[in-house]
Amino acid sequence: MDEQTRKLAWRCRRGMKELDLLLVRYLRHRYVAASGAEREAFEQFLELPDPDLVGYLMAGETPDDPRFAALCRELLRPN
Repeated sequence: MDEQTRKLAWRCRRGMKELDLLLVRYLRHRYVAASGAEREAFEQFLELPDPDLVGYLMAGETPDDPRFAALCRELLRPN
């Protein structure tokens, strides 16, 4: 992993195992092949507070931002 990816991996560690697994899985398996816009959305998504991330990824809430909504679909898509 390059330095940027290592920093993102650290930011993916949120302290909730289920959330960590979703974020790290995306980073490892999809981030590299993602478009620049999707990468940017992921980096901004990681800046959201944990309760928002849990709501979007664990409770089925839909983000108002269409970029984040599309990203959530990717994050929740099985490998």
